[in-house]
Amino acid sequence: MAQFYFEREVRTPTGECYTILEDGKPVGRLDLHFVPGMVHGTMIVSESQTQDTIQELMSMVDEDLTDAVGIEREDLVVHVHQGRDLGVFTQDDSTLHEGHSDGPPPASGA
Repeated sequence: MAQFYFEREVRTPTGECYTILEDGKPVGRLDLHFVPGMVHGTMIVSESQTQDTIQELMSMVDEDLTDAVGIEREDLVVHVHQGRDLGVFTQDDSTLHEGHSDGPPPASGA
């Protein structure tokens, strides 16, 4: 069975951002935002993750991340997206630093 863990990148008074690692390799990203009474999040996972592993990750978010930090909440809402990493854009150099994709980025519909 895969070994998942979350590596915190950023913490603010109202949220946290994590890299999701599987056996030491990045397989996704999680952004959590804390608002009164709820935690709202976005999870992005690689194409290789199954519904079972996504559910396992969601359980970890619920039990290990939100409960462990003592957030008083009535609800946890996480939007899950699945796809491939295209890279990271930074304002400083205005270029896309490629991720782990095997082909060109998809054509834009805009």
